[in-house]
Amino acid sequence: MSTVEANKWLERIQQEKKGKLKIYIGMSAGVGKTYRMLQEAHTLLRNNVNVKIGYIETHERKETKELVEGLPIIPRRQVFYKGKQLDELDVQAIILLHPKVVIRDELAHSNIPGSKNEKRWQDVMDIIDEGIDVISAINIQHIESINEEVKLITGVDVKERVPDKVLQIADEVVNIDLTADELITRLKEGKIYDHNKVQQALQHFFQPDKILQLRELALKEVAGQVERKVDYQVTKDKAIKHEKFLACISSNHEVAQRLIRKTARLASYYNGEWFAIYVQTPSENASKIPLASQRHLINNFKLATELGAELIQVKSNAIADAIINVATEKQITTICMGKPHLSLFKIIMQTNVFNQLLKTLTAKEIDLVILS
Repeated sequence: MSTVEANKWLERIQQEKKGKLKIYIGMSAGVGKTYRMLQEAHTLLRNNVNVKIGYIETHERKETKELVEGLPIIPRRQVFYKGKQLDELDVQAIILLHPKVVIRDELAHSNIPGSKNEKRWQDVMDIIDEGIDVISAINIQHIESINEEVKLITGVDVKERVPDKVLQIADEVVNIDLTADELITRLKEGKIYDHNKVQQALQHFFQPDKILQLRELALKEVAGQVERKVDYQVTKDKAIKHEKFLACISSNHEVAQRLIRKTARLASYYNGEWFAIYVQTPSENASKIPLASQRHLINNFKLATELGAELIQVKSNAIADAIINVATEKQITTICMGKPHLSLFKIIMQTNVFNQLLKTLTAKEIDLVILS
């Protein structure tokens, strides 16, 4: 057996050893994601599947609490933080008990400081790596790459987010859908929040126009995931990603964030690979830019990596040449830049090399996309 064949065989064995991930997704709290997970757990239990509850948030909802009864639960890990005793998922207990399936709610939330992993989705990755199947849930507003869209719709900057790659590696993504009227009715009946919180929710998040827009996002996301799975099944014997995107980011924090998220969405839509390039000019040397800008850069590098990008850092005064060289080397099909106020774009314009960049990209049949 050749080295290449041996590596392929090893990769297949490792993949088969991994657990499967199923994610229920909804447009907002209260659509019934946790309820559906618990229903599925009961079905698995009736079919003699070793399923256990790792972590469930009932939010004191009567119907949800009733469904928890009769299901085997793995005791939570107790942690003292700031003088309070808090409960957290016990990842090690799950790994040691090694059930066939574990239910883990609230995928996007953070763990208690001091835990092995910062986020709950990272716990799920660890559990899957041990060959245990996981069923989890998330709201559409917690997906990283559509953070800006959600903020425009709701006016809320959601802090708890999950990288898109988590949904992309999921074996199954299921949308739990309700109409806006059904969701608002559930809210008024006290099935989502306490009655004293209903009026405030109706005036803010639970408005029909906002719900409809979030519902559309959820439907599109799940449809996109299904389409990518179909494309992969059709081409899995030769599974080649033809589209390759390159995001050109700068030290401008907010613009870079938007550019990273939009490029990630494009790459996800086309089931392609993507890269993020930062060309550090002499004027952006670490000793010459503020510490705040340096921190923002590091955070953006982390964001790009979490969203599936390969990060490329280049030191050069010839920005256009650096971009072209990387685009050629990585066989990029589309270069993504910000609008003209992006500092990188300004430098290109000011150094009179933009025409050169356009001519070179045209000759190499590379598309250039200017993202707002």
